[in-house]
Amino acid sequence: MPTNSTATTPAARITSATDRASSELVHAWLTTGADRIIAASVQLTELDARIGDGDHGINLGRGMTAVRQRLGEVRAGASDELLRMAGRLLISTVGGASGPLYGTLFLEAGQALADAPGTPVGLADALSIGVAGVGRRGRSTVGQKTMLDTLVPAVETLGAELRAGHDLAHAATRAAAAGSAGCEATRAMAAQRGRASYLGDRAIGHLDPGAVSSLLLIEALALAAAQPPASTPADTRR
Repeated sequence: MPTNSTATTPAARITSATDRASSELVHAWLTTGADRIIAASVQLTELDARIGDGDHGINLGRGMTAVRQRLGEVRAGASDELLRMAGRLLISTVGGASGPLYGTLFLEAGQALADAPGTPVGLADALSIGVAGVGRRGRSTVGQKTMLDTLVPAVETLGAELRAGHDLAHAATRAAAAGSAGCEATRAMAAQRGRASYLGDRAIGHLDPGAVSSLLLIEALALAAAQPPASTPADTRR
């Protein structure tokens, strides 16, 4: 019987226990992240209705539903392929700015991970490249009330904690805390990008919806890292 090339080709590239651990972690992260965003889609839409188009949760929930369905079909795959698959699906299914921005995050991280070691530090470095891609795509930076206010401190903390010798579970937990602080900081900011920028100071007092959805993803990484895959040694530090 013919096999599904989408499911089998990436898996063939997994050649070590470290690569398998990385791939299982990324699969668990994307699955958990998709589930959390789908569950929070109404809340995200309500947040967006206060300062934006009112469709952030609807659009991103639709895209994450497509990602979740595909992940259910693909039980094994190289980490970079899983990330790029998520990026392509988000670009093709999510309207507004969210699709291109989240798509860029995963596509560029996946591309970087293809040339990186299948280790936690390799993943952190790849995510850093993906976050930089979001900044270029959105022409934005930290402090402008965007998803970057969550992603930049979270990913910087992830890399710093791993390089300090901490394991992934600890590093991801610290990253989530940094991302949470960054997300909360958007409440006091005037928006400088997107429809929210039209409100000027009236956007102050509201969380940025993209920062909140990004936090859900970072928290999902911490949850996935706290439950190491069966093929992962207890300590996965580099």
